[in-house]
Amino acid sequence: MKGRNQTIISEFLLLGLSSQPQHQNLFFDLFLSIYLITVLGNLLLIILIRLDSHLHTPMYLFLSILSFSDLCFSSVTMPKLLQNMQSQIPSIPYAGCLTQIYFFLFFGDLDNFILVAMAYDRYVAICFPLHYTTIMSPKLCLSLVMLSWVLTTFHALLHTLLMARLSFCVDNMIPYFFCDMSALLKLACSDTHVNYLVIYIMGGLVVVLPFLLIILSYARIVSSILRVPSAQGIHKAFSTCGSHISVVSLFYGPVIALYLCPSANNSTVKDTVISLMYTVVTPMLNPFIYSLRNRDMKGALGRVFCQKKIPTYV
Repeated sequence: MKGRNQTIISEFLLLGLSSQPQHQNLFFDLFLSIYLITVLGNLLLIILIRLDSHLHTPMYLFLSILSFSDLCFSSVTMPKLLQNMQSQIPSIPYAGCLTQIYFFLFFGDLDNFILVAMAYDRYVAICFPLHYTTIMSPKLCLSLVMLSWVLTTFHALLHTLLMARLSFCVDNMIPYFFCDMSALLKLACSDTHVNYLVIYIMGGLVVVLPFLLIILSYARIVSSILRVPSAQGIHKAFSTCGSHISVVSLFYGPVIALYLCPSANNSTVKDTVISLMYTVVTPMLNPFIYSLRNRDMKGALGRVFCQKKIPTYV
């Protein structure tokens, strides 16, 4: 990281949530509350699925992994954000920045692939109900999970290694509250063409392709329902897929708005708000979406905490 007209950058300044001193404590309390709700909500979901045998199905296996991923995804940025809010200088070390990029990409990608697996699970459940247990076998579920972990590890490691080879000049101010890869590339002194090329290629494979697969799954589900239209079938489809559609919208909406449809005037405030949506708000809301709208989860809550027999409905 050293050369002519360059200095060694040992840390970066995260300026995305800089505010007036009188508002600092208010923001700290707000984001601390959100983070605690995120951790407790996702942990509760994981524990319920683990303890209740009625939830030992492919859908809830994927949901428990999604909750674990959301918990970790939020933990990549939130503790550092809270620490910087209590600090005079909102900084992050160079090595810490690269580490944050790796885990941010890893758990963000894992969310992405698990949402695809959940969409496929719903497609099989609605379109092939009689063959569901045969198709969604433990072997297939394990294979989907392992493939997700391998792909996310490769993608996150690739971008982190490409970022580590770059040199950085005097400017070390990042206009976000975390080490955003695109913002970091703008600070680099060395050639970034390879980085951008890999971002465009891998972005299509890791973000756009999974999103299209989810859309395709729901297109097939809608087509299957319309072939034999009935009020009961439509209600069952919406009750089965409603939570997943909500989570997919919350996850992909901000990502598409921020990275695929960037603001023309480079509005930092707008980008920060969108970033907060998918890094802070979405991981907090997911447990509530799946528990409040899900009859199985409500039943599990009763069985685990109230220790009383609640009938299970298919």
